[in-house]
Amino acid sequence: MIDANNTWVLWSIIVGIATISIFLENRYKWAAKISGAIIGLLMAATLSNLGVIPTESPVYDQVWGVVVPLAIPMLLFQCDLKQIWKESGRLLAIFLISSVGTVLGAVLGYLALSKAIPVLNHIAGMMVGSYIGGGVNFVAVSSAFEIPKELISAATVADNLLMVFYFLILLMIPSIGFFKKHFKFAYTEGVKEEEEKAYDKDTIITVQDVAFVFAISVIIVTISFTLSEFISGLGDNSFIQLVSNKYLILTTLTVACSTIFAKYFKKISGANEIGTFLIYLFFVVIGIPASIGAIIEKSPLLLVFCAIMVFVNMAVTFAGAKIFGFTVEEAILASNANIGGPTTAAAMAISKGWHRFVAPTMLVGTLGYIIGTYVGIFIGQILN
Repeated sequence: MIDANNTWVLWSIIVGIATISIFLENRYKWAAKISGAIIGLLMAATLSNLGVIPTESPVYDQVWGVVVPLAIPMLLFQCDLKQIWKESGRLLAIFLISSVGTVLGAVLGYLALSKAIPVLNHIAGMMVGSYIGGGVNFVAVSSAFEIPKELISAATVADNLLMVFYFLILLMIPSIGFFKKHFKFAYTEGVKEEEEKAYDKDTIITVQDVAFVFAISVIIVTISFTLSEFISGLGDNSFIQLVSNKYLILTTLTVACSTIFAKYFKKISGANEIGTFLIYLFFVVIGIPASIGAIIEKSPLLLVFCAIMVFVNMAVTFAGAKIFGFTVEEAILASNANIGGPTTAAAMAISKGWHRFVAPTMLVGTLGYIIGTYVGIFIGQILN
């Protein structure tokens, strides 16, 4: 076994696994369906279960304590609240309805399975944060509640397995007779090749961009964590505990900066790419302490819990679409922006030829990043 204090070897393994996972996801269709995150998690879990790498190390603590906090502001640089309210239009309303469905699903799942799954209230909060927002909220809420890493691994496995079926269902809905008969449609034609090219441009990232991304992120994290320590020292009641949460402060400060200085933040390239890579390091690390036995034992129940959340989300979303006159496309993309995040929702809009919804979908999905951590921590605290 590699020694827990062998820093550079362990860092090489973590970065190497993350890089291989990203390469496979972008190179092969089968890997893209599985997702790079789950590939990295499983590779790390395999190495730890075979005894090649230790299950605990100061290196892993560095990922949780340094890498994750840096990734969060990077992934929130494009969160301009004013733009979201101005351009999202109708899609914002159905997205919020869909978010209510996500919360309702978490509550129902908790009531059904709380006795069978440990700390399900915190897991529910983590999944609410993830399903309303995305990976950044998943990380923030799981860190805020200090959920056992083996349960985070199991939840990630269950979630990624479920997502495969979920996306297939969403893609099939427009061709199902029931929806054609009972719902309105905004599109009847497929995507055009020239429109596809407009959404397939490479991002140019300069050294200055990289420098600014890291400098701004480090400063925001420093201010947020310092402020958290100061506020927590003012008392120990539940309100102080909530407002002093370092990840809530980190999210709030980043969104405030990206909204107030929106024009400046939009000029910085590379934040999303760097932040995404750092999140891949996180998924590798949470796979390391995973016991295969625990995943086999817990994932089936967590899969049921996640399935309840997704089913209720879809039911509430389409019921809301029917009642308030939203189109099938809007309902599908709102649900996808909730459960899968803005990137997958925008990708689905592009693949289906729904180009007028691409920008609004990204914007409301980004709103999910903003509110996901708040709602997730709130749900995790009230479910008990």
